[in-house]
Amino acid sequence: RQAVVYFGTPPGDERFAAAHTPAWVDFAAGIYGVPDLEGRGLKVGIDTHGTRFDPDAGDRSLDGESLDTARTWLRRRFPGMAEAPLVESRVCQYESTSTGDFLIDRHPDHHNVWLVGGGSGHGFKHGPAVGAYVTRLITTNTRPEALFSLETKGTVAQRAVY
Repeated sequence: RQAVVYFGTPPGDERFAAAHTPAWVDFAAGIYGVPDLEGRGLKVGIDTHGTRFDPDAGDRSLDGESLDTARTWLRRRFPGMAEAPLVESRVCQYESTSTGDFLIDRHPDHHNVWLVGGGSGHGFKHGPAVGAYVTRLITTNTRPEALFSLETKGTVAQRAVY
């Protein structure tokens, strides 16, 4: 469960437009965002290992904790936007591994089944390369790099990117 929040920029204020504000990632805080594009507002995404989420029954409304996290971060990094109006929010779901790395490995009990996932919200960008990599593994009967193996994945979040 990942919250994405858009805050309205002051009318006529170009400081938060793409020409003046870059996209950003604050790895330590687990926050990323982009400037106001096409008048949608300043985007703040909270990218942390959240709790498990049921895509069929989970609540997709923005929770107060996520909004508070976004506003606290804005107060520190974009003080002029700290009290900006909330104009849009989303709750996104995507699959992730405990390490944040892809999972690419054979199923431990079924040699002809491959497990490929863990895109962590950016897997679509890597789809062609992952497909080519898995094709090579299958056609050459090669093991995946240890980084992607099932053995390196756990149930506790342990991303080492920060």
